[in-house]
Amino acid sequence: MKCLIIAAGEGSRLSHKGDSKPLVPLLELPLIERVILNANRTGISDFFIVTGYNGEKLRKHLNQFSQDKNLKISYFQNNQWKKENGLSVLAAKEKINENFILLMSDHIFDKSILEDLMQEKVVYGEIILAVDYKLKNKTVDVDDVTKVLVDDKGRIVNIGKNIKKYNAYDTGIFLCSPAIFEALEESSDNGDTSFSAGIKIIAKQRKARVFDIKGKYWIDVDDENAFKKAENILLANLKKVSDGPVSRYLNRPISIRISKYLLKTNITPNQISLFSFIFSIVGALFFFFGGYVNLLIGGILAQMASIIDGCDGEIARLKFQTSEFGGWYDAVLDRYADAFLLFGLTYYVYFLGENLLCLFIGFLAIIGAFMNSYTADKYDGLMKKNLTPGKHYFRIGRDVRIGIIFIGILINQPSLILFIIAFLMNAENIRRILIFYKSK
Repeated sequence: MKCLIIAAGEGSRLSHKGDSKPLVPLLELPLIERVILNANRTGISDFFIVTGYNGEKLRKHLNQFSQDKNLKISYFQNNQWKKENGLSVLAAKEKINENFILLMSDHIFDKSILEDLMQEKVVYGEIILAVDYKLKNKTVDVDDVTKVLVDDKGRIVNIGKNIKKYNAYDTGIFLCSPAIFEALEESSDNGDTSFSAGIKIIAKQRKARVFDIKGKYWIDVDDENAFKKAENILLANLKKVSDGPVSRYLNRPISIRISKYLLKTNITPNQISLFSFIFSIVGALFFFFGGYVNLLIGGILAQMASIIDGCDGEIARLKFQTSEFGGWYDAVLDRYADAFLLFGLTYYVYFLGENLLCLFIGFLAIIGAFMNSYTADKYDGLMKKNLTPGKHYFRIGRDVRIGIIFIGILINQPSLILFIIAFLMNAENIRRILIFYKSK
């Protein structure tokens, strides 16, 4: 499916951040790149960009970007960019003769909105607009947003920025048939060059439908206030539903702050994974030196590694650098790190009292940790499948293991650490097996 992106306007309210609004960096990545890469993650690779104000600079930037990302990008120039956005869409009339996605270069949104919208069936003459029914959405500028009145059958009755009666907001995400061009020509001939005017014509034919985004995030980055909100939204959505309690309340708040700084560097997610691994190995080595001071240093390094371990995924998602290899590579390094940490701790406890029982408990802790990671894939898949959107689920994983090591070392109870980890990890594995068994 082709994707048309409107990027013709001046964006004067963000002009202090750059002379081309689509190129204004949001968390170190230009707005339009975020939109394109977000759409690309849904499988779209054929893009049409409508340029206008400062169009040459934008096209030059995107030419290099398209080569780097292996994307097909074509351009239309709207020399009447000072007029309303219907003319920008109309500029693509001669090149697009099939159903297509329409996006705005300054709207940031949850990728799953577009994924779900693309599953909708559109017949000729129809358009589908993704709408937000949450009228108390604090990220929306009510005075500037395009409002939509939808009937009980999911059809658009009215649309516009100044309509009095409405029950939804226009998110700027559309699935269109080529009939939109005919409607825009008609509305332009009648003196209204807005995109909403074209939608109204199709709405009168009862062929303008809506798609409920169901509370997922989106924001029109139109001014400084919205820009800051967009940053906060992207950072907040780095949290994962699979985060355990230690990650959710301790690690993630810190790692997100670190990631925000790391975005300004050229460091890659895989380099961060390796750096976290090295921290863990050095921490484990301190356990072998003996003495509480070394034990404490090792515990602090282990917890620091656990925090940094969250940054690789955060950077990957913010920079659109996620990959199957990266996830697998991180998991492999984590398993090695876990083995070294728990073996080092077992060694430390054994030489405190030379009790063979501690070796057995250490073995249970190590095998429990490994099986905990092995069972995570099935468990997480099942939980996410049955999860209410936006909700977390109960999970005892690596963040809890490292957290127990850190807290136990602070109170100088290394033997207790091994026992708790051995018990918790194996009990959690049994719990997951039972949950998965009952789901069949």
